[in-house]
Amino acid sequence: MAAGSWLASLCSGFVSDAFGRKKAIMLGALIWVVGCIIVSASQNIAMLIVGRIINGFCVGICSAQVPVYISELAPPTKRGRLVGAQQWAITWGILIMFYISYGCSSLKGSAAFRIPWALQMIPAIILFFGMMVLPESPRWLASKDRWEECERVLILVHGHGDPNSPWVAREFREIKEWLEIERQSKQISYLTLFTPRYINRTHIGLFTQIWSQLTGMNVMMYYITYVFTMAGLTGSTLLLSSSIQYVINVAMTVPALIWIDRVGRRPTLLAGSILMATWLFVNAAVLGAKGVAVPGGVGGIKEAKVQVTGAASKAVIACSYLFVASYAPTWGPVSWIYPPELGS
Repeated sequence: MAAGSWLASLCSGFVSDAFGRKKAIMLGALIWVVGCIIVSASQNIAMLIVGRIINGFCVGICSAQVPVYISELAPPTKRGRLVGAQQWAITWGILIMFYISYGCSSLKGSAAFRIPWALQMIPAIILFFGMMVLPESPRWLASKDRWEECERVLILVHGHGDPNSPWVAREFREIKEWLEIERQSKQISYLTLFTPRYINRTHIGLFTQIWSQLTGMNVMMYYITYVFTMAGLTGSTLLLSSSIQYVINVAMTVPALIWIDRVGRRPTLLAGSILMATWLFVNAAVLGAKGVAVPGGVGGIKEAKVQVTGAASKAVIACSYLFVASYAPTWGPVSWIYPPELGS
């Protein structure tokens, strides 16, 4: 899926600029449905891989365009909160799919994996039809010289139906100024982003997302069962304890939606980095100092190479939860909020 996501992200900007933010996101939703049909009906590994690559195309398009769409529609005073809500929606999706997969794990045969993958189509279908009733980005409309439609969207979104709202006039003026600057500048390509004028913003935008992945959050989410196995948990207790981190992820994203527009992006990222590094260091220290090597792995799981018990076990579990609780209100939402703002 990562391969498909990378490929689609390279062309998602062209699709969005040509056809609009709405249509790009709707296209992504359709692609996701196709991918889910293939993986849920897969008869062999090759078919499964093809389906996941197609799913990745959707991720590449929507991950790039949804934050842009939200930021171009949102009022400036609420932009961070609304773009951050995307991350909150992602955490809900992860939580729900975990419990669906957990519930289906007791099913016999291929239904145990086909049903969860098939159910993934439902949010994409809702997104596709939901986008039909949402307005197009006013900035994209302006870039196509559709000024009347642009103004109508601004009146709807920023003026709440009042054409005399000062917010409408302000946004309309800012869009005009932005468009004039865009048209006066040379045609921008991917190579332009690496010229001296843009390299700093390009670097920050790219590495905000790169470091969000390199914090280890996805590793912690995917492989937490191995960590908890080393901490002595087994069976249903292991799976249910692992699910707590998904609940924490949902709950701890909420504070960011409240404070992010007041505290700022940079302080939030710095605080998250320090806290996450602390919990990872403690976990590594406990596993290194108190862990006992288990030949063949704990419970026959070769990835779980050491085992801790007693207080050390509780410390590993607690620090794993605290790591997620530190990521959720900091790097989680801010890695989506910050990059779209760099071009404005």
